[in-house]
Amino acid sequence: MHLDLTGKVAVVTGASKGIGLAVTRALAAEGVRVAAGARTSGALAGLEVHAVPIDLAAADGPARLIDEAVSTFGGLDILVNNVGSVHPHLGGFESITDEDWLSALTLNLLAAVRTTRAALPHLVQRGGGNIVTISSVNAFLPDPAIMDYTSAKAALTNFCKALSKEVGRKGIRVNTISPGPVSTPLWLGAGGVAATFAAASGTDPSAVEEGAVAGSATGRFTTPEEVADLVLVLASGRAGNVTGSDFVIDGGLIQTL
Repeated sequence: MHLDLTGKVAVVTGASKGIGLAVTRALAAEGVRVAAGARTSGALAGLEVHAVPIDLAAADGPARLIDEAVSTFGGLDILVNNVGSVHPHLGGFESITDEDWLSALTLNLLAAVRTTRAALPHLVQRGGGNIVTISSVNAFLPDPAIMDYTSAKAALTNFCKALSKEVGRKGIRVNTISPGPVSTPLWLGAGGVAATFAAASGTDPSAVEEGAVAGSATGRFTTPEEVADLVLVLASGRAGNVTGSDFVIDGGLIQTL
């Protein structure tokens, strides 16, 4: 399938690992000029992208990333809001501090809000564009162990849906992707979700991993590349009248309509 993305300009946040790295690679392979924003850029070495070392949790970080992309490439067509983080709180609601809440909301919600705010004038100037935001099935599958994260993701999905209604007539499409468990360091790495739950329960991380997908139809984790492929389609003209939609990619984990 020809996606006609060659020559487009994209910004990807959280681009140095996991889903963000897969999206960056996939866009670059399609001929997209990518400004890849992340705190560290080592994993981006060797890719034909413009790596931008940036702290997206800082209030001015998102705008500086967009400014760097536009000054480097002369405009902007695609924004992929991917940056995010989750930290399980096994002590329950009362163990989640104000600092935890602010951290979760800043990285999982405000980073996307701020990046989108900075990007919109440039997308409008182009006459249209695409915003694809990586949310989570936890936006509608609350989990008390990650209550701050699920709350932030619910707000993120709501924000994107509301924005799609405002900017649709300007030729800007806004969609979200809600993955279930994905085989990334966030889930499977040292200090990741599986390791954290395993340490608390005295089990092996592999048992936690198996349990995470046991209720899905496919019985496996989604790969970052599968999420990236969905981003490509949504960012292309092949999805030309798709906006305000959320796409679940979870191997059938969510079984309700």
